[in-house]
Amino acid sequence: MSEKIKVALLGLGEVGQEFAEHFLEIIQEGGKPVEIVAVAHDDLNSPIVLGFKQNGVHVYENAVDVIEMGDAVDMIFDLTGNVDTRQALRQGMQDSNNKHTVIAPEVMARLLWMFFDSDVKINKGKAGGY
Repeated sequence: MSEKIKVALLGLGEVGQEFAEHFLEIIQEGGKPVEIVAVAHDDLNSPIVLGFKQNGVHVYENAVDVIEMGDAVDMIFDLTGNVDTRQALRQGMQDSNNKHTVIAPEVMARLLWMFFDSDVKINKGKAGGY
């Protein structure tokens, strides 16, 4: 595959940050055709957010604002654990008529996490699927 999969990570709290770190490590070490193009977190001064920003990644305080990127994002990992955010993302995708971007809930992150490291555990998110 020559074209990179462009990913946004929403919610870089305790679980989201650990997911982001492992995900980024696998992308970089494995030379995977994946690019993190956006992150969203309510603390724009957190070290992980500042690290992404320094590397040219779009940073948002409001997770729903990532929808403005349209089809420049292939997949959004919603790690916020917030039911209202999930609903707003779905509604925003509908309103913008974005039929390209896929929203992956925390259960998808948990599935991927199983491939990161057999010893790594991710807590079940507060919110369920969609």
